[in-house]
Amino acid sequence: MPDTTRTLCLDNGLQLTLRHAPRLKRAAAALRVNAGSHDAPAQWPGLAHFLEHLFFLGTARFPLEDGLMRYVQGLGGQVNASTRERTTDYFFEVPSAALAAGLERLTDMLARPDLGLPRQRREREVIHAEFIAWSRNAEAQQQFALLQQVSPRHPLSGFHAGNRYTLALGDSAFQQALSGFHQRFYQGAQITLGLAGPQLLDELEGLGRRFGGVFAQGPEVFREPPPPLLHAALSTPWLFAHDNLPPGAEPALGLLLSHLLDTRAGTWLGALRERGWLRTCNAQVLHGYAGQLLWQLKLQLAEQAPVAEAEKLLHGWLGFLRQQDLQQLNQRYAHLQQRRELAASALELAQRDSASLPFAKLDAQGLAALQALLRDLPHANFGHWQLPAEEPLLQCAPIAHSAPLPPGFAISESLPASREFAAVYLRWRITSAAREHCLPVLQRALQPLKARAEHASLQLGLSAAGEHWQLRVAGQPWSAIRLLGEALALLRNPPADYWHAERATEPALIPLRALLKALPDALQPAENQPQPGGQLGQPMLTDLWQQACWQGLASGLGQQQLGALGWALQGLMGQPGEPAPPLALQGRRWVHVPTEGREPALLLFCPLPAELQAPGRLLAHLLQGPVYQRLRVELQLGYAVFSAFRQVDGHAGLLFGVQSPHASPAQILSHLLQLLGEGIQLDAHARQQLADQFDEGAMANPVVAEWAWQAHIAKHNSDLSCLRWSILNTEQHVLDVLLQQLISARHGWCCLANAAAVDAHWQC
Repeated sequence: MPDTTRTLCLDNGLQLTLRHAPRLKRAAAALRVNAGSHDAPAQWPGLAHFLEHLFFLGTARFPLEDGLMRYVQGLGGQVNASTRERTTDYFFEVPSAALAAGLERLTDMLARPDLGLPRQRREREVIHAEFIAWSRNAEAQQQFALLQQVSPRHPLSGFHAGNRYTLALGDSAFQQALSGFHQRFYQGAQITLGLAGPQLLDELEGLGRRFGGVFAQGPEVFREPPPPLLHAALSTPWLFAHDNLPPGAEPALGLLLSHLLDTRAGTWLGALRERGWLRTCNAQVLHGYAGQLLWQLKLQLAEQAPVAEAEKLLHGWLGFLRQQDLQQLNQRYAHLQQRRELAASALELAQRDSASLPFAKLDAQGLAALQALLRDLPHANFGHWQLPAEEPLLQCAPIAHSAPLPPGFAISESLPASREFAAVYLRWRITSAAREHCLPVLQRALQPLKARAEHASLQLGLSAAGEHWQLRVAGQPWSAIRLLGEALALLRNPPADYWHAERATEPALIPLRALLKALPDALQPAENQPQPGGQLGQPMLTDLWQQACWQGLASGLGQQQLGALGWALQGLMGQPGEPAPPLALQGRRWVHVPTEGREPALLLFCPLPAELQAPGRLLAHLLQGPVYQRLRVELQLGYAVFSAFRQVDGHAGLLFGVQSPHASPAQILSHLLQLLGEGIQLDAHARQQLADQFDEGAMANPVVAEWAWQAHIAKHNSDLSCLRWSILNTEQHVLDVLLQQLISARHGWCCLANAAAVDAHWQC
């Protein structure tokens, strides 16, 4: 059933966009303020970003412990905010019944903030910690350097993040500017509120009117047009700047990028790939406002690739696109956008609507902007091009072929087929050390297919942990089955040119993300095996597959689709095997993970046996607020602080993470253990909130599928009702005992840090 939408303007000038999508399980709100860092006074860089932070510290009506952040996190939802050049966005996603209470908190904190000086002082230190991390991040600095190519008169070339020195809290002029910015821009005429969920439009409209009406009425603020972006030619390849484009330029760029990022034969990237030049390519829109666009193709080429020739081919492809029937291109784009809309979450839909970028084909204004954009880009009559056929991964039609499922392949009933979302997992245990040599080859071979899958709103991933490889395919059921068939064919026999191709350079991760990436291998390290003899090539891979032992699981498929899945799995590599539960951790293990970022970071994972996972989830739920309050707000260890219950490659337990500009991993751990030693008090309301999260009707479809898979590989009960019952029957004394076991590492610890252990009690 297609979505239905409604747009209206409230009496205070606020624009309200509503979307009723019956397939959604959750609801979301996205509020866009038409003001950002470039609208703040030039003498106070970072003021807009600082104000965004202050909003989340609570109000007279909803103090911090009952504010939007805590409320949404308590429901297992998502919440965040982002300050851009000319806009500031606030957004959250929750179970649909909680939309009203979340919206009440969101609008209250923006309309009636507490800007008291004590909280300003505390939050300025958090902003400064973010600034330090930004200044030490290579990718962030590269982007800052990139922006220096625009005109020095344009605010895009300036510094807007803010730090301890630009936020002059003791200056009365700064305080007047802060409150003035809020009064000027956080009023109805400057706000768009998007609501999306399974609720009927009338119900959404009632919520929007009730809570959107709390903002003051005011005039739409006139903002001077920015100076031209360019003062000289750009010196960076693949960077494009435009001035004076007509309205609709950003949606038009979306259509253009769908063709520029297509890797199939006949396209620009297809031509680079056929020549062996292409490693990776994606796009980044750096700025878009008032007819200006600045965007970049982040292209990685092989070392021997001639950049000038690749650029000439791009100009030829752009010249070819200029000659096409734009209406035909737009009709193709409509099919793509329809799939994206059907695959989008409530949060994605609300965000797109609030930004006036719905998943839709271009209107007449957008087509005119596309024509102007193509005229503005370099082009040539060069190369041999063709538009590829319609993407087969967009097809939702049933597959005529059918075959029995391989013996040992499991089917989960956790996710009903009516959800129109399926996930298929395959996991191979490979003891041969040849896996380390073959894996990069297979990941490179899957890259073009992965790009096509993302284009079609499907998910494809091949990952490794210890002695295991895992393939995950997810999305619209019929399309996911087609994708699985193509992926297995590539894994079985990758094209010959991928065996000796260069690896793409991955962007550097911030330290905490690098530790998270290393966690699966740390929990399940592979045994040392002798290196295989012979050359890297297809014979080595064939031998590896013959020795492999697999397990598999599918969720969300109907009976007819299971037959098609059996057909796609014909010739599945390896032999079926009974999953062995992951080995329990013993004692305290410290894993030193070198990271490119210099900031200290620590992850502490505390796994729990199956019988303790329900109280463990409740303990993690109750600790989330206190950990954030103590480590981020009170101690100000850093801006990156989290705690949660996580399932990682069959292991389940509590996970704590902190990245700090000044505290060492040992100091972070000491603060964390001191907090845990203070105990935790059971909250019956929070317990009920947590239990309510484990209902298939309230869980996102990918989360349900992942839950079933993790239970399968860990050999746990996957019945969600049993988990809910266990959570509701967890009492205070159970939490007390579990917390003491956690502190004493009764069930093992795995600590990852970018520094060596300083305590002899750790196994390294």
